[in-house]
Amino acid sequence: MKQITLTKSEREIMDLLWNTDRPLTATEIVNLTPERTWKKSYIHLLINSLIQKDLIKSETHVRTGRNFGRAFVAVNTREGFEIRQITGSRNFSQNSVTALVSVLLESVTDPSVLDELEHILQEKKELLAHPADPDNHTAS
Repeated sequence: MKQITLTKSEREIMDLLWNTDRPLTATEIVNLTPERTWKKSYIHLLINSLIQKDLIKSETHVRTGRNFGRAFVAVNTREGFEIRQITGSRNFSQNSVTALVSVLLESVTDPSVLDELEHILQEKKELLAHPADPDNHTAS
């Protein structure tokens, strides 16, 4: 997976979508970003760029005055995007996984998180040990 570069304007829109619990129209995005660094007439170019980067999608159509407009949502969570950025780096490989997990584990303070990780690791081990097993329905 490839790392994605966001402009400052695209990042402002993504931050808004990640912090909002519902789809937003282009007009709402403009109105909810009063401190924006881009002109409101530029919104459609920014939206199209984010769609092409597979970061947002049109979730639904909503009535905006007399017309209908598309409403947009983020394709991934902020966390999913950030992880994609790390794993999409040219220098990231399977050998990087151990170092990454070690760094992430430094911030863990809840033993239940470790229990969940152990469960995930066990499922992955089973999947790798029996890749063609049709009864193995674990998701990785």
